[in-house]
Amino acid sequence: MNKFVETSSQTANPETQILKSVCRSCHGGCGTLLHVRNDELVKVEGDPDSPFNQGRLCPIGNAAMEMVYHPDRLKYPMRRKGERGSGDWERISWDDALDEIADKLTVIKEKYGAEAVHLGTGTGRHHIRWVSRFAFSFGSPNWSEPGFAQCFHPRVNTCTQTMGDYPVCDLTNEVQADCICYWGHQPLNSGPDGETRFNARDAFKNSQKTIVVDPRETYLAKKADLWLQLRPGTDDALALAMIHVIIEEGLQDKEFVDNYTHGYAELADRVKPLTPEWAEDITWVPADITREAARMFAKSKPALMEWGVALEQTPNCIQTVRAVSIIPSITGNIDVPGGWVFGMHGLGPVPSLIENLSPEQNAKRLGFENYKMLCGDGAALPAAHIPTVLQAMRTGDPYPVKAFLIFGNNTLTTYGDSKLVYESLMNLDFIVNADLFMTPTVELADIVLPAAFWPEINEVTGLPIIAGNVVLANQQAVRTHECWSDEEIFSELARRLDLEVGTETPEEVFEQQMAAGGTGITFDELKKIGYYQVPMKYRKYETEGFKTPTGKIELYSTRLEEMGYEPLPYYAEPPESPISNPDMAEDYPLILTTGGRNPFFFNSEGRQVQSCRKGARQPLAEIHPDTATENGIKDGDWMWIENSRGKIRQVAKVTTGIDPRVINTEFGWWFPEDPAPEYGVWKSNANVLTSAKPPFDPQMGTYQLRALLCRISKVESHESQ
Repeated sequence: MNKFVETSSQTANPETQILKSVCRSCHGGCGTLLHVRNDELVKVEGDPDSPFNQGRLCPIGNAAMEMVYHPDRLKYPMRRKGERGSGDWERISWDDALDEIADKLTVIKEKYGAEAVHLGTGTGRHHIRWVSRFAFSFGSPNWSEPGFAQCFHPRVNTCTQTMGDYPVCDLTNEVQADCICYWGHQPLNSGPDGETRFNARDAFKNSQKTIVVDPRETYLAKKADLWLQLRPGTDDALALAMIHVIIEEGLQDKEFVDNYTHGYAELADRVKPLTPEWAEDITWVPADITREAARMFAKSKPALMEWGVALEQTPNCIQTVRAVSIIPSITGNIDVPGGWVFGMHGLGPVPSLIENLSPEQNAKRLGFENYKMLCGDGAALPAAHIPTVLQAMRTGDPYPVKAFLIFGNNTLTTYGDSKLVYESLMNLDFIVNADLFMTPTVELADIVLPAAFWPEINEVTGLPIIAGNVVLANQQAVRTHECWSDEEIFSELARRLDLEVGTETPEEVFEQQMAAGGTGITFDELKKIGYYQVPMKYRKYETEGFKTPTGKIELYSTRLEEMGYEPLPYYAEPPESPISNPDMAEDYPLILTTGGRNPFFFNSEGRQVQSCRKGARQPLAEIHPDTATENGIKDGDWMWIENSRGKIRQVAKVTTGIDPRVINTEFGWWFPEDPAPEYGVWKSNANVLTSAKPPFDPQMGTYQLRALLCRISKVESHESQ
């Protein structure tokens, strides 16, 4: 429970003020103390009172001051002078920048319609809901964030449809899980949305039994009781086989299943033939290990499923998420201490303003007809389908997209199929980019806006995200150069455009969110106390049921069925694999997986921060010793990784912790030290190798980022490095 102690007036000495705030160097939400002296940030440290990190900070959080005062920060608005990508810029005022943006958007809206303007952002930090809010207030249904189809929101939308809410890991409660299954996640290297590296590490230490499902032998896999080293992209088959074991052996929580789930009999029929032996041929996981894992999880109370983005990056992601979510559901680990819990929702959402769109305009969202769980009524917050948006940029089909406003996203590194992305962006009439630093994507803009970093902004957030059990305040400690927060940009731009909605100041919106959360405190009061923890209630379903049509967890989903989708989970082979595409596998015999988290960077951000770069100077690709020897590669050699879409190079990390048939690459790499305007974006960028082409997930439109095919070779001394 939060201690109601005002901290904004605490001082380390008469000249120093200490402000409680929240680190958003990733979207984890670790509590911080910001030391300010003479309007300068002099120290950033972890807040020992924070329920998420108890005073600890990761390498990225510890680099916050280096980020704030980095000499390469974007410092003022700029206008491009030369051709797109020429790197020729001139400084302009904020008034000129905002007026020019407003004028350009008005012309495009009048000629092509508001839907011709697309808004984009990166992973979900402070401004993400403001991006969609501005799009809807402007009248465009089109906005996107890569994760809405590839990371986190497939889980959010799936659980919302089949459980009525999104469950989070109960990591801050005194009751510890007896067993934790880490599925496709490296929580010690990443801290998503209030489930930080630190409370995940503490839970791991306190858990009696651990299971890790991962193609790679991560630190957790080395320490786990069971490591299930599956073939990338076959998580759905493994989960279905584990469900088979639980049902066939009667290990389900019968009382919970009978009273609080819908469709158990249909599920049992679906998985009856899906034995661990069936799954072994697909997943490479021995049948006896699959059985042991299913039994271990089912017999432990409470048991916790700690899952990650790897589940969401192949074109059967919704049914994969469904299958994995059923394991804790039928074992009675829902909304219990130490298990999966539904949140207390102590903070209202940023008002989306989607009601500003008419039904006809809403239906123009790119992907609306095809991907209902991303773009339509099946989404918690509808977003556009990125491959369809890129198509509209390039070809004008189904209608032209002429402008792209990008906020905090290095699109060339973080969208799949980077070369296709580049082609699409180069075809636009107008690009605006707000960011912290000049990036390969910012270099393509017409107008560049300098964004404020988290110690330079006010913000309110509820964490874990969606659940909102803890409500926290960011406090603006300093403001450098001419940097504005993204929220301030949206509010002011809405006024310049004379929009009917969306013109409130950020602080006015924060107060609306606080009032909607029902905590009884204001944003100004929250800034004084730092955070407020809403008292947790468990087993809410006993009195409230589940917010689904049946009032139960829908193992057989009536909502998916109503939308025309398969109501029961099933296995689907990845579309680019040795099994589904044997002809391609002759040329590209190795399985490529991407996206392993690096503890020193947040996605593509921070490559110019020296304290972080010391920990990871070059991109590493994991390769088995046998595969390395066959290809004349030694540990530390640069090696080519190539497929039908492109060719990149990364440094070989030779390890027995990966299957000889698999290569793992890091993603997000570019090199700020390389010459502008490309900054080495084509050298080691994993998304040069990924696909943004069909087939897509039927429900979500997800494209394939993992379980692809590739080949490797050594980079010879005469070849460019």
